[in-house]
Parts: sequence; structure tokens; C-alpha cells
Amino acid sequence: MPVFELIPFADLSDPGFGQALSLAMFVAACAVLMFGYPVAFSLAGTALIFAGIGMLTGHMSLTDFGAMPSRFFGIMTNEVLVAVPLFVFMGVMLERSKIAEQLLETMGQLFGRMRGGLGLSVILVGMLLAASTGIVGATVVTMGLLSLPAMMKAGYDHKIATGAICASGTLGQIIPPSIVLVLLADIIQGAYADAQRRIGNWAPEPVSVIDLFVGAFIPGMALVVLYMLWVIIVSILRPEATPPVEVPPEETRSLFQRVLVSLLPPAMLIVAVLGSILAGIATPTESAAVGAVGATVLAALRRQLTEDVLRTVMRSTMMISSMVFVILLGASMFSLTFRDLGGDVLVHDLLTNMPGGMWGAVFVVMALMFVMGFFLDFIEIIFVVVPIVGPVLLMMDMSPVWLGVMIAINLQTSFLTPPFGFALFYLRGVAPPEVRTIDIYKGIIPFVIIQLVMLLILAMFPQLATWLPDVLI
Repeated sequence: MPVFELIPFADLSDPGFGQALSLAMFVAACAVLMFGYPVAFSLAGTALIFAGIGMLTGHMSLTDFGAMPSRFFGIMTNEVLVAVPLFVFMGVMLERSKIAEQLLETMGQLFGRMRGGLGLSVILVGMLLAASTGIVGATVVTMGLLSLPAMMKAGYDHKIATGAICASGTLGQIIPPSIVLVLLADIIQGAYADAQRRIGNWAPEPVSVIDLFVGAFIPGMALVVLYMLWVIIVSILRPEATPPVEVPPEETRSLFQRVLVSLLPPAMLIVAVLGSILAGIATPTESAAVGAVGATVLAALRRQLTEDVLRTVMRSTMMISSMVFVILLGASMFSLTFRDLGGDVLVHDLLTNMPGGMWGAVFVVMALMFVMGFFLDFIEIIFVVVPIVGPVLLMMDMSPVWLGVMIAINLQTSFLTPPFGFALFYLRGVAPPEVRTIDIYKGIIPFVIIQLVMLLILAMFPQLATWLPDVLI
């Protein structure tokens, strides 16, 4: 007999109490994370505490944790997730090879003579770095250090300069090869398989990282175009905010050669990595290995591959990858406890009874993720929220690729939104004192609106995410 059945004023063994425990566990985990405790230990510790309460009230037993070793082993041997450390290595190595510095300098000289040219250069370089590194923090910091002083010297309005840097720096969230998409694809695959089993389909079509990479390509490029259109509009309406830059004649003569030298090698690497994935020649993990080797060769050709650089890159790769996998292990324990307490039933009932049907459920989930993005990192949201709501949403006859791309763009938007957007803090940390925090906040608002418009367009036209995978795969 559960211990708490002896209490006469409450039937704590009722399934409704278990569902209430799961909801309380979710709230408690978010609260602990906002206090700044380590993510993996916060998720696992919260799960263990509430699992203990569940055992005392009869909603769980020790045998429920019997599946944890096989879950952990499955995570560590997952071939798809092997791409994570390889892409991280590729990104950190390209950052250390000073490829961003050369790209920003040459692109600034190429477009700087036109109004808004520096802003367009920042967005284009952000796109290239997103397709070659995919590490948001490093991209924002690098462009903040290199391009913000140049834009301020040219007389750019602080708001348009900081907004363009923050927005283009987060393109690594949505433009493949993105670590976000790799992690999201693995979770979406499990959620889709779970949803199909619940409706009686025991042999569903698999959802792969390639599907999500291909599906995110058009929306990602559309975002780049919208960003550039906004800079062009500002340069037309407020020409004093985006003045041109004078380029000395002697630099103009050798500009084409320098553009080729700085642009061609990373472009070839992007084509090798992304092209092999999109063409189906290689898996994402194999392409990530090619990217890691290619980035190392580029660093060697630029004479940046020293023993210290290699040691720093390997240490950074190990730290980032370890953080991701330990969080995934903690999130696995959290999701198991949540389901055993009946939380999945609670979420299913809530979303299926939402006014507006499928669209009402999607709106509520997107709004929840958007708000959580103010306080939590994208990894925490992917590992905690998506396994809970994903199976329920994917039972409502929607494309898993479309849902994955919607979630990725939503997470990118929350990365930018004041007052807690992580990209804003990255830039604030490297911006000179004369750039006020309020300027950064005001500057990012138009780009956040563009993100929300893109999210709305994708909701209205799911083919933007599903057409290319249907054609190529």
C-alpha cells in the first residue's frame, strides 16, 4: 500500500495526482534552470526527486528505471549524434583560422561603397558562417568584434548595426549544417515514431537529419533575403543611417583577387559538406567528418594550424560535445519520469481539446517555446519540451519536417528577443561602451518581427519546408 494512502483527506494514488506531479516537475525544472544551476544535473535531479515522490504515492516503481541503462547506451552509440562533435570541431577550427575576419574585410570593401553595403556584407558573411560553423555565440562575438567598429567608424546608426549583427549571427540556428537541426532531427524522429505507433502504424517512414537539413534550406535562405531587404529599405528611407564607405583606389584594383582568396575556400568546403548531404552522397555524420578534415586543411593552408590552436580546438570541441550529451542524458531521465507520472496523458488531453484543433495546439506550443526561449537555451528546450509535445502534435496529421523547421525558426527568434535573448548578451559583452544596451534592444526588434513574419509565412505555406525534401529525397 502506498504510504500516502493513509492520509484520510486526499487520495494521492489517484492518476490525476500523478499528472499534477508531472506538471509540478516541469515547472520546478524550469525554475531551477532559471536560477542558473547546471542543466544536466537540474533535469536529472528534479526527475529523481519527483520520481521519489511518485514511488511514495504509488505512481512509479524502481523497475521503471530499468530502461535507463539501455537508453543511455542508445544515446552514446547513436550514429547521427556522432555528427555533433564533428560539426563543432569544424566550426571552432574555422573560427580559429580567421576565416570570418577575412570574409568581413573583403565583403565590406566589395559592398561598402553603396549605401547599406556594410549591413548587407554582415548579413552575407553571417549566412556563410552559418553554413560553415553553425555556432551562434562564436559568430555573434566574431562579427561584433570585427564589423561593429567598422560600421560605427563609417557612421552607421547603432541600432541598425547591432540589429544586423545579432540577427545574422543567429542564422546558424536554421541554415544547415546546424547543430540545432541535428539534435532536433533525432528528437523529432523519436516523437514521430511514437506518434505513428499510437495510431497503429508500426512501420512509419523514417525522419532523418537530411530531411530537416533540406527542409530548412529554403526558409533559411528566405530569412537572409528578408534581412537584406530590410537593410535596403532603411538605406532608402534613412540614407544617413547607412552611409557608404570610401575604398582607396589601390585596394579596389586587388579587390577581386582578395575576394576569391577569402571566399572560394570556405565556399568549396560548404559545397563539399552541404552538397554531399543534399545530393544523398554521404550521411550527415560522414559529411561532418569531411567538414572537420576540410576545416583543418584550410587552417593549415592559412598557416593558422599550430599546436596551441589544435589543442584549443580539441578542448573546446570536447567541452561543448560533453555538455550536449550530458544534457541529453539528464533530459532522458526527465522525460521518462514525466511519462511514468502520466504527464503525456495530461499534455495529450490539453492539446487535443484546444480550441482551433491542430492550429490551436501548434500556436500554444510555439508560444510556450517562444516564452521559454527568453530564459532557457535552445538545447534545454529541444530536449525537455519537444519529446513531451512532439508525439501529440505529430498525431494531428502534420509533416514532421515542417514541424521541425517551425520549431527551429521559433527557437532562433527567442534567441534574439529582448530582454533575455542570448545573442544580445553576446554582442553586449564585446560592444564598445558608446553602444548602449537600449540601442541593441531597439535595433533587434525589426529583425524579430521579420522572424515572426517568416514563421507565419511558413505556417501558411508548409510547402516551403516540405517541397524540397519531396523533390530531392
